[in-house]
Amino acid sequence: MTLPLEAIELDAFRKRHERDTFWCGLFLGGCGVQLTTKLYTDRVCHFAHHPGADALSHRCGRRARGVASADHLYVKAAAAAWLRTAAHPGDLVQFDFAQPDGAEIGSVLDIRFKERGLRVHLDQAVAPVWDEEGREPVLGVSVPVHRDTLIDRWYIHRIRLDSVGTSRQVRIGTEAFMRPTEWFALEECEMTGRGLTTPAVDRLVRSRGTRPVSRRTEGQARKGPAPQARAEVLLRKLAQAQRLGSVLVVTQICGEIAAVPGLDEPGQAQSRAAVASAQVWLKEQAAVREQLFLRLRDAVEARDVEVVRTLSVMANATASHARTGEETAVAAAAGALLAADAQERCEEIMAAEQDAQRARRAADRVRALLSALRRPPVGLRSQQRRVWIRSSVQKLLLAAEQADSALSAREREHVESWRARTGSGGTPVQPGQPAAGGRQVHDVACPACGAGPGVRCETPRGYHPSRAARLRRSH
Repeated sequence: MTLPLEAIELDAFRKRHERDTFWCGLFLGGCGVQLTTKLYTDRVCHFAHHPGADALSHRCGRRARGVASADHLYVKAAAAAWLRTAAHPGDLVQFDFAQPDGAEIGSVLDIRFKERGLRVHLDQAVAPVWDEEGREPVLGVSVPVHRDTLIDRWYIHRIRLDSVGTSRQVRIGTEAFMRPTEWFALEECEMTGRGLTTPAVDRLVRSRGTRPVSRRTEGQARKGPAPQARAEVLLRKLAQAQRLGSVLVVTQICGEIAAVPGLDEPGQAQSRAAVASAQVWLKEQAAVREQLFLRLRDAVEARDVEVVRTLSVMANATASHARTGEETAVAAAAGALLAADAQERCEEIMAAEQDAQRARRAADRVRALLSALRRPPVGLRSQQRRVWIRSSVQKLLLAAEQADSALSAREREHVESWRARTGSGGTPVQPGQPAAGGRQVHDVACPACGAGPGVRCETPRGYHPSRAARLRRSH
């Protein structure tokens, strides 16, 4: 068992195992002392030994502490469950954590039953021995194998363990020369007359004209897989395929079950019942498939893109095989509608991006014009200044309309301020003329309140002189 590494997962683990105790495993090279769980939020959680009577930390001789250090125990448990069938009774199976040449415990696991057996090499500590009678090597992923071995034997088997929650799941792989390793669940494998067999082995043997190198003496007869065991494997696969909703696999397995020879009467009855039930399920799935394509056709005619997208995903996932001409036409029409919708969406996105770019450019013009209006060109006569302000404000209002939402609220306030100062037509108030409330507009920036040219002063008339007046007096 592996301990969750995160604090929140460890809390759930503790509640689930609140009545259980944990001990340092002797088969792991440990000391047999009771363990406790350590919860941390700033580092990974882990098992720890209970402190000794003197409250000092306990010292354990176990060297391997990684997640893979107990793989030999997981392999033993998984193999025992797998072999506990009618063809391989569990009470005839023996396990041995062999230590050839002084290898550490856990490097090799021997599995023996009847006249056959497997030797599982989980690391490179012990070199595999090929063609040893009654003991077929199964290699861990880190154990190397020579290419000549693959050529002579056609294939070899490998084993790996994947972490699933707090446990480890066994996977069996078949490696052949110039072919990638194919991995299978242990339930998909069988023990036959030629030894450990996976679906990949069956394909390899069928694809060759001669048999692989013999693993048994000439005096020993080869045994094929027991019919009942083969039927049980197919029945499990059939049930799993129905749970997954795979019509194609269910159809294929029904044919394989019907072709299993040599079944006894109970086995035949069980197989017939399973196939009959599967045929009923296939008819139901055919009705569901027909209804699915009818709904898809109606959605295409109504041009309901969202419904078409949902139904197309369902059709491609569950009804992509053996389509009729009508189903193919409906699927093609649905694909064309989705493609047209995608093109339309793409064009809308591109148009929106272009509008956004134009708005950003207009907003840049607005900012430039606001900056220019705060500092008009020097040397202009009064009439020229009025004309320049009127033209700039007209450009400002046009740019602000094009900028739309690209302007901030503060920038829009400035634009509206210039609109109000010049009137809707962009005509500025005459500088130097009294305004409402006794305030005055000057043609230069006011040094007292900071009002720009053409902007009303914030102080009453006569309270302070204009900059021009101050300049005249200074001279």
